[in-house]
This record gives sequence, C-alpha cells and structure tokens, in this order.
Amino acid sequence: MAALQMTCGPSPDVASTPVLETSRLILRAPCLDDAAEIAALANNRKIAEMTALIPHPYTLEDATGWLSSLPAESGHWNFAIAERESGKLVGACGYGKRHDLGPEIGYWVGEPFWGRGYATEAVRAVIDHLFSATSLDEIAAGCRVTNVASRRVLEKCGFQWTGVALFRVRALGASVPADQFKLERRTWASLRAWGKSSLPKVASARP
Repeated sequence: MAALQMTCGPSPDVASTPVLETSRLILRAPCLDDAAEIAALANNRKIAEMTALIPHPYTLEDATGWLSSLPAESGHWNFAIAERESGKLVGACGYGKRHDLGPEIGYWVGEPFWGRGYATEAVRAVIDHLFSATSLDEIAAGCRVTNVASRRVLEKCGFQWTGVALFRVRALGASVPADQFKLERRTWASLRAWGKSSLPKVASARP
C-alpha cells in the first residue's frame, strides 16, 4: 500500500522532525540503523509501482543512500513508521513541497503489514501535526488510479478528489494516471473527532 509520493520537498515552517505517537505506532526520524528493514520492505514491486520515486529492485545501498541524504534535505519531514510494541519498522511517510505542486503527503507500508489500518493511522498523525504546527490551509496527496487501497486511506482521512494527472513512476520508467486529492484545514477541523494521535511529544536531534 502506498501513496504516490514517498518523500517530497521542504516543509514550510519547521525544519526538525518530531516524534508522533498513535495508539499502535511511533513515527520518528529515519536513521541509518533502519536501512536493512527499509530495504527488506521496500524491495517489493507491488510497492515500487505505486510510488513515484522507489526503484525496483530496491537494495540496501538504495536505502542507505536515501537515509544518508535526509540530513542534507533541510526542511523535509520524513518519518519512519514503527509498531509501538514490537519496534518493527512498518514503512515510511513523507511531507513537503514538490516543485510547483504545493505541499504533499506520501507514504508506503510494507506488505506484511497491509490490512491492519496502519497507513490510515500514520497519515492521520502526520496530518494532525501539519495542521497544528503550521499555518497550512490545505494538504495535497496523490495515488495511482489503480491503487484502490491507498485511495481508501486518503478518503478515510478526509481528502477530497480534485482530478487526474500524469505522474512519472521510476520503477516503471513511464508516466501513469494518478488521482489527485486535497484536504483543507476546515475539513480537518470538522473531522478532528478521530482524535487517535497525539501531537509531537519529542523533537528529534535533527537541526
């Protein structure tokens, strides 16, 4: 399960990555110690073909390269998603501005963890943080038109469909149609009854 964008660009107001907690998950800054788990989960064509940036095959070197690049990308929010109880890595979530497309949120969850509602839980936590910690009026997201599970996640989080556009998928070496969505602050406020996520508890060491 994956939204089209795994990571995006600079966030508008906050440079550090907080730690977010939900009833079942911890969202924190990714680190090099996560490389093996990320590579094992992301090396899956079902995931790569639903994201813009993940190559396939996805190797340990790919994971290490991505993780090593994060500190240099000041202003990005990139989260590793982990289970609270087991500490196992579940996937990743990213947010930021991508070129001229405006702020976007994206995510992927490893196949062993599909069907548990983790993607919805993680995305809600990031949304709560974004609208609470910034002055954003809206957040955008996208998923391939064939990605029914990811579309359902976005709909459950309150995103509204805005149209279809072509996006380049690295693993396919081609452009594919993708549904586009947005979530306005006023819609989020009216849906805040989901109330499952706590706002940032701990700031990471990243500047």
